[in-house]
Amino acid sequence: MGVNGPNVALGRLLRETGWTLGQCAQAVNRIGTERGTPKQYRAPSVHQWLSGGVPREDARSLIVEAFSRRLGRPVTYADVGVPSSEGGTEARGGAEATPVGTVAGIIDLGRLDMDPSRRSVLGVALFSVASAVPEWPDVVGRMEAAQSGARSRLGMSDVHTVSAMTEQLSSMDDQFGGRTARPLAAAFLVNTVAPFLRTDGPGGVRKAMMSAASDLCYLTGYMAVDEGLHGLAQRYYRKALELAGASEDHLAYCTALRGMSVQAVDLNQGPLAKRLADAAATSAPQAGPRMRAFLAGQQAHAAAQTGDRRSALRHLRQAEVAMDKAESRGKVFGSYDPASLNYHTSQVRCEMGDAHGAIAAMQEADRLRPSIYRRTRVKERALLAERQLAVGHLEAACRTWGLALDDYPLVNSGRVDQRMADMFELIRPHARNRDVQALYGRAREVVRPELVR
Repeated sequence: MGVNGPNVALGRLLRETGWTLGQCAQAVNRIGTERGTPKQYRAPSVHQWLSGGVPREDARSLIVEAFSRRLGRPVTYADVGVPSSEGGTEARGGAEATPVGTVAGIIDLGRLDMDPSRRSVLGVALFSVASAVPEWPDVVGRMEAAQSGARSRLGMSDVHTVSAMTEQLSSMDDQFGGRTARPLAAAFLVNTVAPFLRTDGPGGVRKAMMSAASDLCYLTGYMAVDEGLHGLAQRYYRKALELAGASEDHLAYCTALRGMSVQAVDLNQGPLAKRLADAAATSAPQAGPRMRAFLAGQQAHAAAQTGDRRSALRHLRQAEVAMDKAESRGKVFGSYDPASLNYHTSQVRCEMGDAHGAIAAMQEADRLRPSIYRRTRVKERALLAERQLAVGHLEAACRTWGLALDDYPLVNSGRVDQRMADMFELIRPHARNRDVQALYGRAREVVRPELVR
């Protein structure tokens, strides 16, 4: 560890956070544990860094991420006053000076995702609020014009093939969960979509193909979120943004930003989620009422998580008005619907401390949800049960968890598994209750053995 004089930049950031030296060390340790590389830093270590000692390479990305989360904005290595780590956040997915080509990046991601022997590597990638999100002007036209595909000419039939496959993969994800569908999506990206992106064709067709590929990258990222692979999901989302910009498709760009906001708010990163949701809303000026409802609903949830009650309620009203307009134009399968709006309403009410209102909205969402959304039904019934238990309705919670167990064996989802693991922890203090005993006995028979506690 070299010493180069006091680290003024780090000291400035530390004062801005309001942390003590010990609190800073604890924040870095927590992120190390989250990434699967636990650390044992204490106040003296931070004092060394402030004095000019250069942190170990494997700690630098953790320090950058800790300050980014605390301050609610991306912080770079330069901001912290430390050298960039070769394996750090920025080198893998942040503001690279020479970014990996879009197609090559997709192939790298997909091959990593397809190889079962490297699955353990995927879980190490850390969700990062320090990762820079390219703005619309940055990604328009970025797509390289590599033309080395096996096909001699790209046609609209190829675009339709990608779009149709994306719809089928989305349906599989809705029914069976991300663990089932994502390996198929990765293989399709590598073996079919990447060659299409490298094939020559009319300008309009190439743009349509990049737009379709953006949708598929977004979906693959969403499925990675479902498995709990948040660092991997961010990388897929960034490729979706690049492709959307290259195709000049504002709606696809907006969709990827919205997905990133959903990921952030689910990880309790409210400031980042709000920033992404607001950016998504301003990136789609031509969005129809259904998309506007989705965007406003997400803005409401993110604002509520940051404690901005007034903005949350205003966005929720906007979502309701837009949904009324959308429903008057007829249903669109696979789009934001009244069940989704009630879910956002429940989340906003929960964040604002209205537990009973949150339960009522979640029950209405469950009543309205189309049967095709099996994974969502299981996940959100488990969440509803947690909220029922929190207000003292133990028997009702057991019934709701029982409904979730009806569909659980058909779903292969990391998020659902986590809900089931949480269920065992939550019901343990009530082990003498007859309804709890019946629920526990049934759950032991259907829940994956490693989750039973």
